[in-house]
Amino acid sequence: MRAAVCSRTHAQHLQSSLTLRPIGFISTHKQVKFQALHQPAEDEPERNVLELLPEPGYQQALKDLAGFSRVWLLWWFHRNASWRPLVLPPRGPAQRRGVFATRSPHRPNPLGLTPVQLLGIEGRRLLLGPCDLVDGTPVFDIKPYIPAFDAFPDAGGGWTEEVEAALAGPPQFAVKFAPLAQSQAEWLLATWEVDFRPRLIELLAIDPTPHRTRRIRRRGDVLFTIGCGAWKAVFSVAGKVVTVLALEPGYPLRFLNNPDYEELPDREAQLACWARWPEQFR
Repeated sequence: MRAAVCSRTHAQHLQSSLTLRPIGFISTHKQVKFQALHQPAEDEPERNVLELLPEPGYQQALKDLAGFSRVWLLWWFHRNASWRPLVLPPRGPAQRRGVFATRSPHRPNPLGLTPVQLLGIEGRRLLLGPCDLVDGTPVFDIKPYIPAFDAFPDAGGGWTEEVEAALAGPPQFAVKFAPLAQSQAEWLLATWEVDFRPRLIELLAIDPTPHRTRRIRRRGDVLFTIGCGAWKAVFSVAGKVVTVLALEPGYPLRFLNNPDYEELPDREAQLACWARWPEQFR
């Protein structure tokens, strides 16, 4: 009872909202959340740039930070407009869990916290390694990562321990590409430098069953689709084999041809795909 009274007392001393202002914005090659891995692979070469705003004192505030090999970024899930008390994590079985026991972006205050490699500092620009932030994410704060205080390798991982143990084994499904899907993937890479096959294979090899967060849905009686950022893949499942049959634009022509939607990711590539395989999408 005392704790509840104290909580109400503290709340009464605060305004109904608090104001946070970004100190800068990050530039990455990730235009959609599908490209932003939940746990970035640091063995993959990647360079991102956090540019601080030209506010008085911001560049001076970076003094002495260069000696740290990692920093924490406190940032905002700026593409989320609502929250849910129970969420469906993308990893593991289709089981809803309390949002405070997950890293879901659907939070009451959609704050993100990421440790990232600090590769260098150039004026107000921080050169960073792999991260899970999409392009244009607002950043609120930077803190140094201090191994002696920030690493707890023996800490319990809750429900994630069982999930990680299952994922540590060999893939449950083999993934192959039908000729059409293979030719489309090669065309996207060669012509537009778009290649989402590694992430697609990773997700389907784990579990191709319908899953809201993994954006896997049924299409008719025997087919499935999976959202891959701005694209879709159509696939079938036979036993333990997943066959990717075709790749499709994620947006209909009425959106792609609408001048109000010029900022859609991979817009030109999707229009070209519609033109190259028109019969497939009708």
